[in-house]
Amino acid sequence: MTKPIPISQSLRTWMDVFMHRSMRGWTHFAKTTGLSMPQFSILMQLHHKGITGLSELSDRFNISAAAASQLVDKLVQSGHLERAEDPNDRRAKNLRLTANGAKLVADGMQERYRWMEE
Repeated sequence: MTKPIPISQSLRTWMDVFMHRSMRGWTHFAKTTGLSMPQFSILMQLHHKGITGLSELSDRFNISAAAASQLVDKLVQSGHLERAEDPNDRRAKNLRLTANGAKLVADGMQERYRWMEE
């Protein structure tokens, strides 16, 4: 008789497979969009957090405000983000997903989990 595998080992094995397959689908999808992974990460941050300030993004991703601004500029130009003045601080900018950006995130999430149906 074989010795049963402890539940923790089974979970670790499942987590390894899940992360590998999930990230592979995610990376493949991001490449097809022409966006970099940092840009896609910004879209995901806004998807989960909602309206977010530029300084919050730079803090979250541990990058300079200038680097965050460059990434955001490309996303605004491509129609995935909108930038607006913060009503509480005219010097600050708030960012939010456009309908186009939200659809891109939804498509990416669907692609990320496609392997589970296969």
